[in-house]
Amino acid sequence: MQYEIFAQDGPVSLRPLEQEDTPTLLRWLTDPRNLEYWEGPHEVFTPERIQKDFYTEEWNGSACIVCYNGQDIGYVQAYQLDDEGFTEYGYDRHDLKAFGIDQFIGEPELWGKGLGRQFIKLTCDYLRDSCGARAVVLDPHADNPRAIRCYEACGFKKVKLLPKHELHDGVMVDCWLMALEF
Repeated sequence: MQYEIFAQDGPVSLRPLEQEDTPTLLRWLTDPRNLEYWEGPHEVFTPERIQKDFYTEEWNGSACIVCYNGQDIGYVQAYQLDDEGFTEYGYDRHDLKAFGIDQFIGEPELWGKGLGRQFIKLTCDYLRDSCGARAVVLDPHADNPRAIRCYEACGFKKVKLLPKHELHDGVMVDCWLMALEF
């Protein structure tokens, strides 16, 4: 099936998430290497949960599949921060049109090859140029130095530690609020 390209820079592209992506998401989210960073190793993803989590929850955002040389390799979602989002993050830049993003590379053999930096930059550039973003925020787990290094390489700065911010495998974990301001 041919997909509309949402954004592209060289071999890296983003395209809208489609129903046909359900088996790919399920494969990624039943791989324990991915679950270590997304939701937790004891989380159980089923086709029904994929539908609920990725297709039916109401939220103010967009979900995309990340592609590299035409191969689906990951997932990214972006959402404009509303008052609740600014409050949740304690991000006091209400003067900026800000977006939050969540993402992962679902093919572990592609980790550590610079693709994360490529698609994060592509996503942020798209949000700035096409959506009017003046800031992008994300909240990696404080104990995930590889992700933090990737985001810093993309220009994100640590804003503040968010203690017990996110439920991961049944435990509230610390996260860093990181921001890229344009």
